[in-house]
Amino acid sequence: MIDKKIVRTWVKKLGLSEEECDRLGQVAQKRNESTIKIILEEKILPEEEVMDFLSAQLEIPTLNLHGMQFDNEVLRMLPRKFIEQHQAFPVGRIGKLVTVATSDPFKLRTFDDIKHLTGCDVNLVLATPARIAAAVDDYYAESKNFSEFISEKDADSLELVNEDEKEASSVVQVGVDDAPVIKMVNFILEKALKARASDIHFEPYEKEFRIRYRVDGALKESFSHTLELYPALVARTKIISLLDITEKRLPQDGRFRLLLKDRQIDFRVSVLPTYFGEKLVLRVLDRSGIRAGLDKLGFTEKPTRALAEAVKKPYGMILVTGPTGSGKSTTLYSILNSLNTPQKNLMTVEDPIEYQVEGITQTQVQPEIGLTFASGLRALLRQSPDIVLVGEIRDSETADIAVKAALTGHLVFSTLHTNSAAGAMTRLMDMGVEPFLIASSVVCVGAQRLLRKICPSCRSPATIPADVLLRCKLSKSELDKIAPFRGKGCIKCNMTGYFGRTGASEVLLVDPDIRELVIQKKSSNVIHQVAVEKGMETLFENALGLFKSGVTTLEEVLRVSSQE
Repeated sequence: MIDKKIVRTWVKKLGLSEEECDRLGQVAQKRNESTIKIILEEKILPEEEVMDFLSAQLEIPTLNLHGMQFDNEVLRMLPRKFIEQHQAFPVGRIGKLVTVATSDPFKLRTFDDIKHLTGCDVNLVLATPARIAAAVDDYYAESKNFSEFISEKDADSLELVNEDEKEASSVVQVGVDDAPVIKMVNFILEKALKARASDIHFEPYEKEFRIRYRVDGALKESFSHTLELYPALVARTKIISLLDITEKRLPQDGRFRLLLKDRQIDFRVSVLPTYFGEKLVLRVLDRSGIRAGLDKLGFTEKPTRALAEAVKKPYGMILVTGPTGSGKSTTLYSILNSLNTPQKNLMTVEDPIEYQVEGITQTQVQPEIGLTFASGLRALLRQSPDIVLVGEIRDSETADIAVKAALTGHLVFSTLHTNSAAGAMTRLMDMGVEPFLIASSVVCVGAQRLLRKICPSCRSPATIPADVLLRCKLSKSELDKIAPFRGKGCIKCNMTGYFGRTGASEVLLVDPDIRELVIQKKSSNVIHQVAVEKGMETLFENALGLFKSGVTTLEEVLRVSSQE
């Protein structure tokens, strides 16, 4: 009754329609949850506003959990799984009274369970769902029980392979009876693979170090501990990466390979000296991801079809643009893999070599001895290649050689750091390449971004304010057709609401009209506009299509692209 009364009050105060109120009530009844929870899930109002209103109506104080310190004994009063499931966080205890932060004060059975589990009476305070989720992450992370490193068994039987030695002795079996440090490093790597991490960060600070994983583009802390273990972890990682463990003053780069069942995963290791010790970043390179081919990259049909058409050209330059971590290398390797036949000579010059692919000759840039992109590419062209991959065009000399290679019968692939496909043309001009050479050599430019996908396990309908949709310049007819979704957050997606990523892209095919604009040195805006008029789907339109089809959220679309 209180719940319904509050909702009716909101209808009067905020002008919500009776239909909306009835809908919320029906959804709550169907899910057997409170209407308050449905309002928070659908984000009809800001979380803080909801909590302040509840506080005033129920006379329950609010509490900002951010930055607060909590007693470990209080935290251990409730099992972590219980806290995650019910989002009820214990914040303090005085005698036989335990104070619990919640965003849904109507879950009376939950508070009865807490009373039974703790043997204490329950006092409630209100906190937003986001603050409770963050507190759970901070105080119930695996780092708070570091002994799990030692005790947990390695069931997947990882094998580390030394790349410089191919003898049987180069395979190191890591088992439960090995030294603790070996098991700890192995445990960190295994957790990264299970969490689908793309990067692992080892970060030392004044009194402790922490391990963070980048999952779906976002960093998340997983472990932390006092510093006495850190030098051993760094040394072990350096040893398997064939790095100098005595050198602690200079940056170092290495790599190693992991065999996990039938999968081969490469790790690229970067070591950087910092004030409190050496920071390590391990990039996870799963080679199984590049075997899928162009049609399995996750792009929608229109850009995939345009890119496939360009790849069929016998010679010319194909560029892929985008920021760091947008999947450019994976796209190019997937294209190369589809072209990798015994009749073709495929060669690359890279810094660093991301994936090691059988059948492709790969050269690592080493500037300290004079092997730059330009010199490596110049030497590579004397090896009779059919298809060439230049890891990145960074300077005018590399750009000039790559363009001329495309004009002399080679199919050249490379990457550039520009915001749009049309921007690649003006970027090459800025590097000093003659416009007529660019117009004659470039056959296609793709721009891409990665968007997080809505978690299928907790996918639910969402309500998006009309003014936000209108800012995307959508017509009324388009608005009526859109049924937006979002992820509520569950254990599978680590309460983020997202699971996995997909690609959004725009592909500019160079035709006679675009060539003429390049020769005339027109700006990227003009080139972009003409390409759109000729049927190019922009990055924003492509990403918005993913939102309309329920693959991602509008927040992700606006994060990676914008309507010009």
